[in-house]
Amino acid sequence: MEFDAGGTLLRVIIVPELQPHAFTILGWNVEDIAATIRQLNAKGVYCEKYDFMDQDELGVWDSPGGSKVAWFKDPDGNVLSLTQ
Repeated sequence: MEFDAGGTLLRVIIVPELQPHAFTILGWNVEDIAATIRQLNAKGVYCEKYDFMDQDELGVWDSPGGSKVAWFKDPDGNVLSLTQ
């Protein structure tokens, strides 16, 4: 199926076997990453914490370029991200 997501084409397919990958498959740019994460936490969604990254208590990593990034998983184990 194809969807028009505000001018961006989004394709969704059914796969015979799900193999979640270790990398981000979908991400969103947000205005306030901390507020967005707190809203997700209130719904039972928590960010991943990685031993090899310096993340804050919410799971936010400050990239060298100044972006703030956090990752979480969907119910199927796919890695999703937020960036501010």
